[in-house]
Amino acid sequence: MSGFILMAPLLALVVGGLIAMMVDGFVKKGAELATLTTLIFTVAGGFSLALWMTGADAEAAHPAIATYLATDKMALFFDLVICAGGALSTLLAGGYLREHGMERGEFYILIIFSALGAMVLARSVDLLSLFLGLETMSLGVYAMAGYRRTSARAVEGAVKYFLLGSFAAAILLFGSALLYGATNHTSFAGIGAAITEGSAEPRLLLVGFAMLLIGLIFKVSAVPFHQWTPDVYEGTVTPGTTFMSVVVKAAAFAVLVRVLMVSFGGEEMTSGSSGWPAFLAAIAVVTMIGGNLAAISQKSVKRMLAYSSIAHAGYILVGVCAAAYTEEAISAVFYYLLAYTASNVLAFGSLIVVGSKGKEAVSYEDLAGVGRRHPMVAIPFIVGTLSLLGLPPTAGFFAKYYVFNAAVQAGGGMVWLAVIGVLASAVGAFYYLKVIVYMFMKEPQKGAPIAVPMRSAYVVVALIISGYFVMKMGITPSVYLEMAVEAARQLVAA
Repeated sequence: MSGFILMAPLLALVVGGLIAMMVDGFVKKGAELATLTTLIFTVAGGFSLALWMTGADAEAAHPAIATYLATDKMALFFDLVICAGGALSTLLAGGYLREHGMERGEFYILIIFSALGAMVLARSVDLLSLFLGLETMSLGVYAMAGYRRTSARAVEGAVKYFLLGSFAAAILLFGSALLYGATNHTSFAGIGAAITEGSAEPRLLLVGFAMLLIGLIFKVSAVPFHQWTPDVYEGTVTPGTTFMSVVVKAAAFAVLVRVLMVSFGGEEMTSGSSGWPAFLAAIAVVTMIGGNLAAISQKSVKRMLAYSSIAHAGYILVGVCAAAYTEEAISAVFYYLLAYTASNVLAFGSLIVVGSKGKEAVSYEDLAGVGRRHPMVAIPFIVGTLSLLGLPPTAGFFAKYYVFNAAVQAGGGMVWLAVIGVLASAVGAFYYLKVIVYMFMKEPQKGAPIAVPMRSAYVVVALIISGYFVMKMGITPSVYLEMAVEAARQLVAA
């Protein structure tokens, strides 16, 4: 039984999801489910934290589990990130759905089981569990994207996401089959051992690896596989968008790092201009530049945050590239994903609280004068956007600093990537600071609708929690960085 205790966070979500499904049949309103779902994520996160603090032995895992799922500190770290993102998104949903008359129990159940898939994906050590976790997570977010059934924009985004996501999943699955044919293994460690020993068939290996990489890059919204992101983010109810932007991205990057480090981290796959660091560096450059330039021209704040999410995928990829050469880059990526979760929840949560039903804030013009009329509403929006920009003393500053510094430490081949990242971040200042300019220095045009803030204890609690961690990680980042370092160290040791 001690081996199965290591799976307590996942089991908590399974049991909690089944309980939520039964409760949904007896309650008329979703507020009770919002509270219950938040509690479920808190319990699952609590199990992860307890296992972390007690130093649970990953080697004690039952062989039936260890074959497919990791139980190391990296797994626990991303359990915490995913549970935090799920709980905060649930709190935002508790206020948003009620305010806009869309409160239905299935939204919370989708969040629970999609988060379960994300945790399985982040823990995967085998191509089979990778695909299972990916599809479990994806099916939930596909349905979440089309939650607003009466909106043509939501239906369009959901169909686009489903079709493109299905193609990406098929490519990933075909690539997995080729990797099995090339190495005779589906486990990440087995694939890595076959490559090191030279027993892998090179042509099948390269094609399979490229297809696997394409499937994972799609999930992190990197250019050129990003076309779905703005439409899906805009059409999805904002709490669902928040969940996609933090949980899906964190899980996808977690398994990407694990695959690259465990299976393809040897010199055979990382050296020279033909290695995957060079390929991912090119993807990172076009993602950072493309995401920032596209965000500048947006009039919708939600679409701006969507392109911002694409740009941040590029910044994280800088750290992933450097991870081939330095262990510090892995911990920098982990810290970035934690900081990004808190910052993005704060930004999207602020966008939710700014507008009530019929008087929402959608465009920059809708934000005109909000800071002067409702300063307490504007403060979390300012903190969230400044953190995404990367200004001190916020979590976003140290997140970018650690990633770019890791690229510099990796050597001359990565220094230019860090320079481009810094310049791209400077471009991002235009659209982030534009939010503050409109809130404090612009007045609504005559006859234009004026956004009126909503009142919800759920949303306020989410803003307080995310705002606290944005500032806490910016003022005293060492505690969280040490956790990221410890998680990265176990991955490298494995």
